[in-house]
Amino acid sequence: MARLSRCLAVLSLLLALTSCGGNYNWGWYVVLPTTERGLTNIEFLLGGLWATISLSLVAIAISVVIGLLIALPGLSSRPALRALNRVYVEFFRAIPILVMLLWVYYGLPIVLGINLDAFAAGVVALALCDSAFEAEIFRGGIQSIARGQTEAADSLGLSYWDKMRYVVLPQAIRRILPPLGNQFVYVLKMSSLVSVIGTYELTKRANELVTSQYRPLEIYTFLVLEYLVLILIVSQAVRWMERRMQADERMGR
Repeated sequence: MARLSRCLAVLSLLLALTSCGGNYNWGWYVVLPTTERGLTNIEFLLGGLWATISLSLVAIAISVVIGLLIALPGLSSRPALRALNRVYVEFFRAIPILVMLLWVYYGLPIVLGINLDAFAAGVVALALCDSAFEAEIFRGGIQSIARGQTEAADSLGLSYWDKMRYVVLPQAIRRILPPLGNQFVYVLKMSSLVSVIGTYELTKRANELVTSQYRPLEIYTFLVLEYLVLILIVSQAVRWMERRMQADERMGR
């Protein structure tokens, strides 16, 4: 309810701005005319939702897998493995996503001869940059598990991977779900940067419509509303998962 109230407050503020605004005449008609594609402008703008969502989902799925694989060496007793973890994390945390995106799209064909389309380049860049943060989230969550849990697993003769699979990770996931949800929201917002290399997602479509309709304020305001609603839905879904896991934990599942 609190998030919904904040969303309604933002919407009310936007409506208040559109109703005043001094000498500026708001032209919401801009989303109504038919484009050369045979769609209304609002349909054209909303058509980028699937590209934004799919790009973010694929990137976050890959980054979670990479992040877990990078987090495990950071927990090792071997200095070389811990050093490998720190090099990876610090390297990709230090690079801005836009810079990584441009390098993957324009640099990989030159350096490695790998040509990626705009969507694939966006997924790779987002996944690499986000995986460094995911690695730290996993490392912190795993380290928060009481030592007695791992000692009990060792006393049962479980292998390292079985111990992680059946004892440590199920408990750690409950603790790291909130920051993982925040990272998904972060990736969802950063996906707008992929518009610079031509991916036809929400921001790219808005930019294209601005160049043909010359109403940037109305179109970008509508873009704000699109992201606001989308991220609100994602945040509510994450909160539902948190409550579900907490209920399962109380019931001893």
